[in-house]
Amino acid sequence: MQMDEFELRAWLRLLLTPSIGNESARRLLTRFGCVQGIFVAPQLQLMEVVSRAQAEALLQPPVLLDAHTVRTHQWLSTKPKALHAQRAIWPIGHTDYPEPLLHLADPPLLLYVEGQVQQSLGPAVSVVGSRNPTPQGRQTAMQFGRALAEAGMCVVSGMALGIDGASHQGALQYAAPQGHGSSSADLTRSGSSLSSWITVGVVGTGLDQVYPRHHQALAQEVMARGVLISEYPLGTPPLAANFPQRNRLIAALGLGTLVVEAAMRSGSLITARMALDMGREVMAVPGSIHAMQSHGCHWLIRQGAKLVENVKDILEELQIPIYTDEGNSPSSGGSQQAPAPHPVLDQMGFTPISLDALQTYCNLETSVLQSELLNLELDGRVARMPGGLFQRLKAPT
Repeated sequence: MQMDEFELRAWLRLLLTPSIGNESARRLLTRFGCVQGIFVAPQLQLMEVVSRAQAEALLQPPVLLDAHTVRTHQWLSTKPKALHAQRAIWPIGHTDYPEPLLHLADPPLLLYVEGQVQQSLGPAVSVVGSRNPTPQGRQTAMQFGRALAEAGMCVVSGMALGIDGASHQGALQYAAPQGHGSSSADLTRSGSSLSSWITVGVVGTGLDQVYPRHHQALAQEVMARGVLISEYPLGTPPLAANFPQRNRLIAALGLGTLVVEAAMRSGSLITARMALDMGREVMAVPGSIHAMQSHGCHWLIRQGAKLVENVKDILEELQIPIYTDEGNSPSSGGSQQAPAPHPVLDQMGFTPISLDALQTYCNLETSVLQSELLNLELDGRVARMPGGLFQRLKAPT
């Protein structure tokens, strides 16, 4: 049910009032019953809940309230470009407000939502990691995204460059059964509804802009099969302080958080800590001991995070049944048939290696080896890295 213009204006006024955070706003809502009731209450009653300075701020409409109200009405009334996408604003307590967020210490007052708003959140896994992953890390995130979608799990991430974007892209590669995304109540793998989102992008800006701009096309694809969500008012630019704050939403929406490549100072470790504090499972993909992007994952594993090699490991950790398309019977976890062996790959391992070293192991002419590497690169089985190195790529099984 959509809010009327008076209720929307009241929510925006509460959101924009200086010095009123989520905690103070919740106390006010509890005391006065509804958002409109806050702004008809006298100052003395407001001061029973908040400080004098906060009560005085509530009595004065924010300077930008009119502009934000007009902008929000225009945004809501404009049809999105993505197929079947819609726009909505869900205040805390709304029937469509995602239930996991209600358990946060500071749940958002308002959620701006764009995409398949008629659908809902099913069982989900949050996937986070480096903005500058290795080729192997990028492919791993994409393959885990697809494998999770095939297992009936929603992939939640932050739409950032690197691991975030790759995990969204992987989930979107899943060719859903006919009718997925409709209003059918049938169940697919992992017990998720056909009307649940494939992927959710939680962003740190207003939803009237896409950040990074490189992900304009990806944002449209996400909104065609899932949703973008933000707690920030329209027009909010990509401020550095907002991204760690939005990470708590990413952690809360998933039953667990999977970290795919993270350096020791990565913000992904903050998300993992948030997930752990919320009682969620934390999982990590191991990588090369020579890659800085793997050091954070290895640290998490030493601290007790689940070492994950395939999607079955994730589903077992979350205690979720594994289903296949054939009769919804349990399977081994969606493993794929291994590609045929290759003499060059057999000598590579998964650590970056130089052409000279590989030539020594393979005992091939330079021109022959370069040709084989080019074919493997085109097949997506080898990546060319800076410094003239090559790395074998491996899909999770």
